[in-house]
This record gives sequence, C-alpha cells and structure tokens, in this order.
Amino acid sequence: MFQESLLPNIPTLITISRIIIIIPFILIAPENPFIGALIFSIAAITDSLDGYIARKTGQVTKVGILLDPIADKLLVISALILLVDIEFIPAWIAIVIIAREFLITGLRIVALTKEILIPAEMGGKLKTTAQITSIITLFVDKSGVFDSILSFVDLYAIGIFFIWIAMILGVFSGVQYFNHFLKRI
Repeated sequence: MFQESLLPNIPTLITISRIIIIIPFILIAPENPFIGALIFSIAAITDSLDGYIARKTGQVTKVGILLDPIADKLLVISALILLVDIEFIPAWIAIVIIAREFLITGLRIVALTKEILIPAEMGGKLKTTAQITSIITLFVDKSGVFDSILSFVDLYAIGIFFIWIAMILGVFSGVQYFNHFLKRI
C-alpha cells in the first residue's frame, strides 16, 4: 500500500516546498497582499500536484500522508492569522476553522497509528476549496489591484461569504471524519 524510503520522493519534496513557501508568504502578504495572494495560490496548486503525482506514480508514503495535511493546515492557518491581523476576518471564525484543523489532523494521525487511513471526504474537499477561494479573494481585495477594473464586484463580500462556507463545511466534514474513524475502530 505504501512505498517507504529514507529519501524523500518528488511528491514529498513538493509538500515540503509548500511548508517552506509559508515563510515568504507571511513576510510579503501584509505589505503586498497581491503578491501574497499569488504566493498562496502557488502553494495551493502544490497541494493538488503532490497528491496527483504520488497516486499516479505509486509514491504514496506514510510520511506523505502525514505531512501533506500538516502542510495544508500550516498554510491555511498562516493565512487566517494574517487576515485576522489585518482585521479582514473576525478572530472567532479563524479560531473555529483552526480548531477544526487541529482536531482532524490529530484524528488522522491517531488513525494512521492504528493503520486506519481516513481519506478526504467530499465535504473536506469543498471546505478546502472554499478556504482557498476566500483567502485569495480577501488578499486580492486588500491589495486593491482590481478596484478600478472590478468596481462593480465586492471582493470582500465574496471572500467573507466563502470563509463562512468554509467554516460551516469544516464543522460538518469534521463530524464526518470522526464518524468514519469511530466506524473503523
């Protein structure tokens, strides 16, 4: 089921790059939100890329299964903290989302120690899509780059709408993950 090696494979290196890219993201995004949105977008693309390559090439590893969601969570948590810091989202929404991420990541780690693989559920995938959409939209709005071009579109309202969707889906998908785990033990 898993390919194990002491050397990291390409998907794992891509996952590690997603963790490393957090550093320039948190340093650049507050002063230049548009570049921050671009960096975040690149990191979000690597999330799909590493999993795709791992499955296509048979390079799925336990390390990758553990590291991938951790990288995702670190990226999203970093963005949420920045958005709270620039007063673009309420702290309580970020806390709910972050708490859910910690609980589900912890659950997945416990499950993996019991040889239980908890695959991503559709609700979790939709939650992730809503988070990414929200974060990118809010940083682009903060940048003001498209203010004159998209003056008829309220990017902030769109970003807040998607953060609410992400929070609601996160709670529901979190319940799904716990139910899946409880059925398997």
